Parts: sequence; C-alpha cells; structure tokens
Amino acid sequence: MNEPGLIRDLLTSSRTIAVFGYSARPERPSNSVSRTLRAHGYRVIPVNPALRGEIVEGERSYLRLVDIPKDADVGFVDVFRRGEYLDAVVDDALAAGIKAMWFQLDLGNVGAAERAEARGMRVVWDRCTAVELRRLERSA
Repeated sequence: MNEPGLIRDLLTSSRTIAVFGYSARPERPSNSVSRTLRAHGYRVIPVNPALRGEIVEGERSYLRLVDIPKDADVGFVDVFRRGEYLDAVVDDALAAGIKAMWFQLDLGNVGAAERAEARGMRVVWDRCTAVELRRLERSA
C-alpha cells in the first residue's frame, strides 16, 4: 500500500477514473475532487446507485463498477464510501477487473484495502487525489 511512486504512476498513466460514491451535490468532497480531476483532463465516471444511469457532466453514471463498459479503460477507482461499505467496493472492483484502487482520506477499514492488495490490486490508502495531483504538479 502507498508504495513509492504509486501515486505518481496512477496519476500520470491513468486518463479515466471511476469515482465510487460520487455525489451530485457540489458541496460533497467526491464532487469537488471530481471537478478538479476533470479540470486536469481526466475522464471521471460516476458510480452511485442513487444516480441510476443519469448523465453527470457528460458521463453516464453507473450502479456498480462491473456495469462500466470494459472499453472505458478505467485506470483506477477513487473511493468515497464509509468504511463499512469498503469490502463490497473491493469485491465490485475485483469482479470488474480493475487493477488499482485509491481510498480517500479517513475512510476507516484498512482491512478492505489490505484485502484488495492481497488480491493483486495496487492500492493508495488515506490520500486525496486532488491534493496529490497538486503536489505532483508542484514537483514537476
């Protein structure tokens, strides 16, 4: 988890990010982080059962990760869900064949992240994609 170079690798090699727990409410962290990612040229695919196929910022939202078409070429999942839901998110990502997961700040349940890593996924734990993207830009 959080292996050296992983954050840089994911942010520079991925162009499509599935945001699990995306909220259409602008004040929610998943929404503001998604705006930042879009502003930096990433394609953001929202995943949230409450949105049920709505079009959000030009992208169809999905119920689960396994519902995203394979040709979307998701580089990683950016997770905005409480700790008690993380095991199900890991299972969904594994079933979808996604190779990396990024768990946002303060989610709890590090066991889910450890399980994802034990199953071969690359894992960033307890970091914010928007913060790390800005940090990466400053170091360039």
